Amino acid sequence: MTLPAPVSRRSFVVASVGAALALGVSSQAQAQAQAQAHQRGWAPFGRYGSPLARLDERTLYVHPGGLGDHSTVQAAVNAASGSGYTLVIAPGTYRETVSVSVARTEMTWVGASGEARDVVVVYDNAAGTPKPGGGTYGTTGSATTLVQADGFTARDLTFANDWLRAEHPGISGTQAVAIKVQGDRSAFVGCRFLGHQDTLYADSMALGTFARQYYRDCYVEGDVDFVFGRATAVYENCHFRTLIRDDLTGAPYGFVFAPSTAGANPRGYLVTGGRISSEAPDAYYKLARPWVPSSDTTARPMLTVRGTRMSAGIDAVEPYTNMSSGFPWQDQRFAEYRNTGPGAVVSVPENRPQLTSSEARSHTREAYLGDWTPWKGC
Repeated sequence: MTLPAPVSRRSFVVASVGAALALGVSSQAQAQAQAQAHQRGWAPFGRYGSPLARLDERTLYVHPGGLGDHSTVQAAVNAASGSGYTLVIAPGTYRETVSVSVARTEMTWVGASGEARDVVVVYDNAAGTPKPGGGTYGTTGSATTLVQADGFTARDLTFANDWLRAEHPGISGTQAVAIKVQGDRSAFVGCRFLGHQDTLYADSMALGTFARQYYRDCYVEGDVDFVFGRATAVYENCHFRTLIRDDLTGAPYGFVFAPSTAGANPRGYLVTGGRISSEAPDAYYKLARPWVPSSDTTARPMLTVRGTRMSAGIDAVEPYTNMSSGFPWQDQRFAEYRNTGPGAVVSVPENRPQLTSSEARSHTREAYLGDWTPWKGC
């Protein structure tokens, strides 16, 4: 949601391998093109079969040029009218908004190439973007992808929102969500999440619902509150990158995490074994600030960061700040354990609450995710 180098920020769309695969194949030529592709030994769906060699009846194929069952991700989601479908998505740039309803449980999306950069789902709505029928989209409505179903899994995909402040100086609602995830047992492996403000919205369907989410080997970039929400979420071996901002002249540029954990939820965000890098000058980013929404003033945001390397872009002296003076970060549930790097140096102990070894045993993926063990099957 920042305006760093607008051209380079969108280069991931242009550079996508899939752009070259958007062949515009007509429906009449689709079967012939598929057969020719197999004869040449080239398959846009890699090892995952094809419409001519379907893995099973609940596997659907998406290709931007017509070599699959559907040319858009949303069309494939709509066709998956039940539980347990897999979408195999060919390399390409899918400029669309996508919504996975609560009824489409246990759905899996797979990037066919095995490389997240090749498969990009992207759109450019912001919270303040005018809607065709009047009003604006709001934060949730800005999401490129919305997942409300339980049991959703994604592998090797990019979820992006490429709305840029510089192109819309008259819009004040600059939140622009790449993906909002609300379902329980939602897992993302080897995925990228690209945006600026509010990139990754890890949330739940309702205040009393404690949705569990698991992110492994993922990359997330942004500037303001770019990982936020009230889910119970584990980020394992993930890379978070803070962006440069040309619209600001001083610190802070933004905040990596903004959890809004419900007060009754004993588990919020856990970041483990990751790293935080930065394009920005030293100390221009805060690690986190607590989000206590007006809709839930009893929230007690919870974030534990452990075993994570922080670059100098994180303000080591004052890594936390308030979103609202009425809800100071010191009253929330923020803690760290055995982090490294210049951004993790404990120079003012009262500004960096640390877990003891005994306390750290309660802050593991197993403790946060309970009887759900996604790391064994991903």
